[in-house]
Amino acid sequence: MRRRPGGSSSSKPEASAADDEDVQASVRVESRPRRSPVVWLTLFLLIIYSSWAVYHYQFENLPLPLTAEQAGKRGFSEVEALKHVKALTQLGPHPVGSDALDLALQYVLKASEKIKETAHWEVDVQVEVFHSNHGANRLVSGLFKGKTLVYSDLNHIVLRILPKYVSEAGENAILVSSHIDTVFSTEGAGDCSSCVAVMLELARGISQWAGFRQAIIFLFNTGEEDGLNGAHSFITQHPWNETIRVAIDLEAMGIGGKSGIFQAGPHPWAIENFAYVAKYPSGQIIAQDLFSSGAIKSSTDFQIYKEVAGLSGLDFAYSDNTAVYHTKNDKLELLKSGSLQHLGENMLSFLIHIAASSHIPQGNALDEEENAGQNAATFFDILGTYMIVYHQRFANMLHNSVIMQSLLIWVTSLLMGGYPAMVSLVLSCLSVLLMWIFALGFSVLVAFILPLVSSSPVPYIASPWLVIGLFAAPALLGALTGQHLGNHFLQIYLSNVYSKRKLLSPAIQADLIKFEAERWLYKAGSVQWLILLIIGTYYKIGSSYLALVWLVPPSFAYGLLEATLSPARLPKPLKLATLLMGLAVPILISAGIFIQLAGTMIGTAVRFDRNPGSTPEWLGNVIVAVFIAVVTCLTLVYLLSYVHLSGAKRSILISTCLLFGLSLAVIASGIVPPFTEDAARAVNVVHVVDTTGRFEGKEDTSSYISLFSVTPGKLNKEVEHIKEGFKCGRDKVIDFVTFSVKYGCWTNDDTEGRWSEAEIPTLRVDSDTKKSERITQVSVDTKGSIRWALAINLEQIEDFKFKASLPNVEELVPLGGKSSVDGWHIIQFSGGKSAPTIFDLTLLWKKNVTGSGDKVEVGRGDERPLLKLRTDVDRLTSKTERILKKLPPWCSLFGKSTSPHTLAFLTSLPVNV
Repeated sequence: MRRRPGGSSSSKPEASAADDEDVQASVRVESRPRRSPVVWLTLFLLIIYSSWAVYHYQFENLPLPLTAEQAGKRGFSEVEALKHVKALTQLGPHPVGSDALDLALQYVLKASEKIKETAHWEVDVQVEVFHSNHGANRLVSGLFKGKTLVYSDLNHIVLRILPKYVSEAGENAILVSSHIDTVFSTEGAGDCSSCVAVMLELARGISQWAGFRQAIIFLFNTGEEDGLNGAHSFITQHPWNETIRVAIDLEAMGIGGKSGIFQAGPHPWAIENFAYVAKYPSGQIIAQDLFSSGAIKSSTDFQIYKEVAGLSGLDFAYSDNTAVYHTKNDKLELLKSGSLQHLGENMLSFLIHIAASSHIPQGNALDEEENAGQNAATFFDILGTYMIVYHQRFANMLHNSVIMQSLLIWVTSLLMGGYPAMVSLVLSCLSVLLMWIFALGFSVLVAFILPLVSSSPVPYIASPWLVIGLFAAPALLGALTGQHLGNHFLQIYLSNVYSKRKLLSPAIQADLIKFEAERWLYKAGSVQWLILLIIGTYYKIGSSYLALVWLVPPSFAYGLLEATLSPARLPKPLKLATLLMGLAVPILISAGIFIQLAGTMIGTAVRFDRNPGSTPEWLGNVIVAVFIAVVTCLTLVYLLSYVHLSGAKRSILISTCLLFGLSLAVIASGIVPPFTEDAARAVNVVHVVDTTGRFEGKEDTSSYISLFSVTPGKLNKEVEHIKEGFKCGRDKVIDFVTFSVKYGCWTNDDTEGRWSEAEIPTLRVDSDTKKSERITQVSVDTKGSIRWALAINLEQIEDFKFKASLPNVEELVPLGGKSSVDGWHIIQFSGGKSAPTIFDLTLLWKKNVTGSGDKVEVGRGDERPLLKLRTDVDRLTSKTERILKKLPPWCSLFGKSTSPHTLAFLTSLPVNV
């Protein structure tokens, strides 16, 4: 048979043309149905609803309170615990040195004695009142760096439960600790009467068990609010301190909700056992990372147990409604039902389990920290029902494995894709960068605008949901704008690449370009999470598990649904199933955490300005806005890639603008007030008696009422409401030793000149020798004050020692080891009613300071004094009482360790003594 000439060569073009026609037909069929905007909007609303549902279930779903009958003798009853909270809060504020604190101690002692009387016959319960005469606490890190915390005459209740017939039980103890005292401004239902109540009910329940091997010590301490003094006195002075192996601290930085673990370790034993037995586990390592970084300006007794005693353990805290912290609104009425039951049941099962354990760690926490790089635990709960715990060693293996596989996949795909793939990756990453820039820019711009249109720079405190319209809407609009620009640049490049393929029609090329751009934008989202995972793994950040969660499931969904199960010769639209499958796990694990963190940040804005007037009014807004914009960019990067083919951009633009405009209108009009009676602005009213001019025979004394706020914003509205002749501004800086008021209001005192010598503190130079080295002896008389702060100028002084002017009393602060902040070392003192008020201070001058008349030139050209003293008195003068009665209902006094009481005396000693 003779072949036709050229037959074989002519058949190939015919086959190729047929293939091209098939491809074009398939692409036309695939691209014909345009994605409806309703699909994207429905998906977006589904994600928002799912995120809120996760948050509600994880943080708002509390167990039902149990009565004594329902709990049984060995169980935990919130109804019984609430009786303790009610009794303690009815005493009102009970700070150290108050009559109310004495009554609170008597109540806890009586409740402890009752537990002893009703305990199981095989259980030994020991109750004692531990009195600490004096002590000094010098922490090297955290909130109290550059300070020495001195205390005197503190009383604590100690309750120890141990099995009668286990001889060695007393040698291994588990410490459970919290504090009875409150600040002067609150009755302390959350902080920390709720903790004390939980401990009493736990002790009652545990006293009915038998068969455990370790002792459990319940420490009800005082002095925590003035510098962690109660924990320090117990851990350094009580004879049982050497037996403690694990420390558990109960705290509150809000009122109610779920009490979660926010510090654990260094040894992972405690968190591992808690995760194993807790009925409602709650805890996030991201909270520990934020706390240890210093982003949260606070401290707890756990720092003492870890840093001073070298113990490992757990630190729990209530964190709901943080705006009420240390204000009048920390009250029983706002305590959520089920809060105590949640913590109590968790702690009861945990304590029973570890007390029965034959193995309990006895290593030093400081030694453990040296190996923390491998032994530190990463922990987080899933929906408050299951807790994941693993060591850093496993985290390194897991993270490095994912990183290496991701890099390998990317390198292989880029090599196969060649130059066009590399450029496409760069342009898609550019879209992510633009998304961040615009999202941050839009939300931060709103943060700057708010103080200009609102009566308060933080107008969303009482209504946190407003941040959705004020910050989340602009962040979403900015993120979409950035991605739109990146998508535009990417499509321009891809059009140049596809223009070289002559076989495809222009219409089909346009569709393919859109499909491929969409996929590149999706993949760029995984790149940003890969970068975060690499950074987190390198610095051993426990929270980097979030990057793992947001990297692996979306990448797996893309690889499975877009490549493995649906191979295609040409790009196709991103599947809806890819998004649903890829985002389900990340939302389940992290959505609640992000919402909870946002709520905590909003609440802490109430006490943002630690030195009133020292920070710009917009700074708090910027921090909240940046956080929301960052979360928006990190979590919506995958979803936003799906919007460009949907035609939903116009709907998003209109809806977000309307939401933002409505929120801004609500703020500007004052329809929704920034503060309410239950979410109050933190202010302080202090009667100041300034005697800083009383030296060298002068008798200068000035007296005035100071009104200031740690919540950002002017005080014009409050002053108009009070009407007591206040003047506001920045021209009267008040130095309260531990902090400064750079913006505040003041008014003259009606009782000026009526202060007796018995009330005014003195700094008197007893001797000043100038031989080989200059040594000055100073007598400090605080008169009736048992709470005061003394600042020592370490630009002039090399070292000092300090002691109470009493016989047979050792030095409270010996020579050596002094640190400073801004050139000052501060001695902060608090004590009971029998605390001393006269002290001896020995100053050793620096060698380059010679003459008594030397002056110090500092940065501002000011002459800094040698010593500064503030003494506090918890007493109301007539005018202060009148002002407090007129204080607006949306304001509340705010207390902390550095805050003065309602009456404060200021004095100083100049350098040229």
